[in-house]
Amino acid sequence: EVVPVTSGSGTLKDAINDAMREWVASVEDTYYCIGSVVGPHPYPWIVREFQRVVGDEAREQARAVLGGDPDFVVACVGGGSNAMGTFAGFLNTKSRLIGVEAAGLGLESGQHGASLSRGVPGVLHGARSQYLQDEEGQILEAHSISAGLDYPGVGPEHASLSADGRAEYVSATDEEALAGFKLLSVTEGIVPALEPAHAVGWLAREAGKMIPKGSSVVLTMSGRGDKDAQQVSELLDLSKD
Repeated sequence: EVVPVTSGSGTLKDAINDAMREWVASVEDTYYCIGSVVGPHPYPWIVREFQRVVGDEAREQARAVLGGDPDFVVACVGGGSNAMGTFAGFLNTKSRLIGVEAAGLGLESGQHGASLSRGVPGVLHGARSQYLQDEEGQILEAHSISAGLDYPGVGPEHASLSADGRAEYVSATDEEALAGFKLLSVTEGIVPALEPAHAVGWLAREAGKMIPKGSSVVLTMSGRGDKDAQQVSELLDLSKD
């Protein structure tokens, strides 16, 4: 049974709120399961260990093609399951790990989902990590053109990787994500979901800058864009193309 969330703004945060509320009210016959690396231990660890097949296989394939590890590993970050699974396979390499958050309408606009770039330490859903909060510690609403990146926080292991300097976290705006969506669709025939389109848009922007010419890059596609095609078509007014 799929139960739609009507509380709050109907985002991932509200879905987790409702799922936890149902869980604690019926613990005798209910198990809690989540697909992102957020929430209390052991859930982030469980999800990372299942998702790391992405990073392990990507590393194996990169070595077969490149003859070694890639210079950069790039992935989009909302709650962070895609990026955490990807990064897990490269933590013991010299590859630079880059997580791309949702800058929304711009980091200075207040309408974004960049909790590592603009968040502060706090606790939500049973985990201490980086969250978007006001001066009184209340959780703020996140914004992103992508539903998968509008969580107002990030998995605690991402916060740890950021603090340790092992991974770097950057951001891409809604506009850059749309540009990334169109670029990959037109040039490669691969239609990305809007979540990884943020990573594509950032990579296109930073090619030759933060990403030196000639670098080898692994970028994970966390989803297909079929679900976003109508939204993107309307936003870009592709009916005119």
